[in-house]
Amino acid sequence: MKRNDLLLAVLVTFIWGINFSVIKLGLTSLDPFILSGLRFLFCAIPLIFFIKRPNVHFKYIITYGLLFGIGVWGIVSLGIYFGISAGMASLVLQMSVFFTVILASIILNEAIDISKKLAFVIALFGLTLIISVTDGSVTILGLILILIAALSMSFTNIIIKTAGTKNVFSFIVWASVFAPIPLFLLGYLTQGEVVYTDFFLNIDSVAIFSILFQVYPTTLFGYWVWNSLLHKYPASNVAPITLLVPIFGMIGSSLFFGKKLAL
Repeated sequence: MKRNDLLLAVLVTFIWGINFSVIKLGLTSLDPFILSGLRFLFCAIPLIFFIKRPNVHFKYIITYGLLFGIGVWGIVSLGIYFGISAGMASLVLQMSVFFTVILASIILNEAIDISKKLAFVIALFGLTLIISVTDGSVTILGLILILIAALSMSFTNIIIKTAGTKNVFSFIVWASVFAPIPLFLLGYLTQGEVVYTDFFLNIDSVAIFSILFQVYPTTLFGYWVWNSLLHKYPASNVAPITLLVPIFGMIGSSLFFGKKLAL
């Protein structure tokens, strides 16, 4: 990977790591599905009225939008809501690295050399060790939800590779339009009409900051860069860089919520 591309990838992992704490801030005021729904609503609108639809089959756009919006970030928000800390969520979500490499090998026939296999074994051992050492920052339900989100994220990486679009930014914008309505519906089904009747009473400046951070630097910028790199390089080369996310996630959790970095 070229140096500038690598630096961009590291910057994106920093933004994504901090984003977990920003999500948790938003959850102090809003339901997790409503928070995620607003994120993707503003990713799509108003940009969708000014950006041409990418020249790929609609099945890729719809599938990516649903998996990315609901399967990844709707479930991540729900996992944090059900007790897993922002830092630990950022760590567990990196299981998507291993899922992506396996899926890329099976579906895309990407080769995995011995050095990558060894690195993944060591990293997987480290992740397992850290997850097993808990201090109340992990709940079983939260952990299961984040693992589901990790699997969903791995499939979104494969979709980007399979779709082969060069118009990555427009792909993200158009895919985002399919996430809000299902997320808003899930909010209603799980919490009832109170999520709407009390919306304007609950929303505050912190929630607005959370939404805007998730929309612009995290999703529109971050995934534009990331999906461009996935289009440019093998998925097995790009995906492991996300192992930096939990480092920044732990730092963000410490800065925002005073969580100790030491295990």
